[in-house]
Amino acid sequence: MAVQRITFPGHDGTQLSARLDLPTGPHLATALFAHCFTCGKDIPAARRIAARLAAMGIAVLRFDFTGLGHSEGEFQNTSFSSNVDDLIAAATWCAQQGMPPSMLIGHSLGGSAVIKAASMLDGIKAVATIGAPFDPAHVTHHFADALTEIEREGSAEVCLGGRPFTIGKSFIEDTGNGVLSEVLGHLHAALLVMHAPRDAVVSVDSASQIFMAAKHPKSFVSLDDADHLITKAADAEYAADVIATWAARYINRPLPAPPIGAPEGVVRVSEANPDGFLQDITSGSHVHMLADEPLAYGGTNMGMSPYGFLAASLGACTSMTIRMYARRKKWPLEHVSVDVSHNKVHAQDAALSSGEKIDSFSRSITLTGSKLDAEQRARLLEIADRCPVHRTLERTSQVETLLVPA
Repeated sequence: MAVQRITFPGHDGTQLSARLDLPTGPHLATALFAHCFTCGKDIPAARRIAARLAAMGIAVLRFDFTGLGHSEGEFQNTSFSSNVDDLIAAATWCAQQGMPPSMLIGHSLGGSAVIKAASMLDGIKAVATIGAPFDPAHVTHHFADALTEIEREGSAEVCLGGRPFTIGKSFIEDTGNGVLSEVLGHLHAALLVMHAPRDAVVSVDSASQIFMAAKHPKSFVSLDDADHLITKAADAEYAADVIATWAARYINRPLPAPPIGAPEGVVRVSEANPDGFLQDITSGSHVHMLADEPLAYGGTNMGMSPYGFLAASLGACTSMTIRMYARRKKWPLEHVSVDVSHNKVHAQDAALSSGEKIDSFSRSITLTGSKLDAEQRARLLEIADRCPVHRTLERTSQVETLLVPA
């Protein structure tokens, strides 16, 4: 995945700072990500969701709204409507680059904004919200003590998340007119509502209101005990995985032809987090897996280890090879399962002359079928050793196979 730093003109012409997460392989679709109130484009949830979609071939543009992060402009002059207009400006920029968005993702107030923006943009097929308020005016409870001063003076400085912000009167007036019920009733896109029941910032009641106001196709997914900002890596990964899987159903991603000499396509491994070992693994556009290391080795244990994938490859190939032979022979094999374990052993333990350590795979095969006779079982055990992955591994490894008694 490549991440480009770009700028584009916002709703009032000021330059907005953005990140464009591009797929390493073919670009199949484009999405926009809108961050939460007073947050920014680089919060962990935004980065993880963008990386996950990019691994699927979906480019993601995430940007700082006017007056926030590295974007130009005065925050006190912004409003909910200006955020929506910034989203439209972002969609316009993408279209000018030949990559019009077909998906919008919004976190918290950004979720409310993408719902509103979707009604004003063509070509949007899917909208996903995370912890979004049904009424954008909900955010005013963060600075309720300053509302009187804002009304009287036209603006006031408030402290949000430990940082000072100046809130203008226009923001208060604009959010008061931002109820989304009518927009949701005419939303011509699939909707995914994600919310944590214990969200202490935006009540899950907002998610219920958004979901009930929308028409099908719509989906609701609980984020369980996640916090509002989705700060835990496991929660961000879960949200990213759900959004990616859900989006694949509604976004048309025309598949390119596989490269010459690689009929099965390219297996692409992309680092998900440079601070750990989590990897996105994609094969084509419909297969996605995670690779990781155990906690004891500095990983997050969110996916199989590389050796785990190697063992899985041996087990899967063994099962397929046995099934193909039994099918051709029309033998009464009902089910195959293969347990594989991996270890490092000294070569002399494997009756080899070298004193170096080699890889040893232990394979236990269970063949289910009450009508299989002993001769057929023995033959299928022999066939297991013809598995192509087995043959590849045995050149430098040892594979021991055991047939589990019927």
